[in-house]
Amino acid sequence: MASKAKSITETLPQEMMQHTYPILYKVEESHWWYIGRRRIIASFVENICREIKDHSPRILDVGCGTGANLMMLSQFGDAEGVDISEDALSFCRERGLKNVRHGAAEKLPYEDETFDLVTALDVVEHLDDDVAGLNEMRRVLRPNGHLLLFVPTFMFLWGVQDEVSNHRRRYRMPELRRAVEKAGFEVERTTYANITFFMPVLLIRKFMRLTGIRTETENSINVSALNGLFGRVFGAESRVLRHMNIPFGVSGLCVARRVE
Repeated sequence: MASKAKSITETLPQEMMQHTYPILYKVEESHWWYIGRRRIIASFVENICREIKDHSPRILDVGCGTGANLMMLSQFGDAEGVDISEDALSFCRERGLKNVRHGAAEKLPYEDETFDLVTALDVVEHLDDDVAGLNEMRRVLRPNGHLLLFVPTFMFLWGVQDEVSNHRRRYRMPELRRAVEKAGFEVERTTYANITFFMPVLLIRKFMRLTGIRTETENSINVSALNGLFGRVFGAESRVLRHMNIPFGVSGLCVARRVE
């Protein structure tokens, strides 16, 4: 897959980081997108952690951002976070999250075989070499430990948020599966998510491309009166995903296991 810019671990624009992290910190606990996404992710994390009987699961969130996902993960075990941005980590600490470290996905500051679960939630699309990042995630996982990925999907959905967030790609599930398997994982499941808002997102992004209308970030697009409803509708997909895969959507999920 073609790269769109230099590595995020090398030259991620500081002006973008400084601009988007305060917005993310402000909206991550209340915006329908993040609320719905956390509900879906939590259902997968709960299933994975339920398998661990003899100790409290140790969880690493790679690219933890401003920490809202890390707070959710802490409900299921001993959760730690790592991020390339000191600005993001400072927001984590403002949330009271102390167990966070500075580091890149391609060079994680942890010993081999440390964690039972590694999550990378809207992270690997930032990496020039996604397989290198996935290899590092495998290294820090214990044998039979799990990887949980959440990614944006379909390049035809490319929009302002992808540019502002410095994404390299959006995935189709076969592409994501190949990258995960190349890194040495056994893929247990891939599925799309957020089918509910697929058409609205597609139409809005096509309209913005045709008209040249831009926003500072799509995180700022919200209808406050409908925020709670949208969050519940999106999050309700967690019930569907317990029983079946979704054939297309704005995002995708992958669950994989480190096997020896």
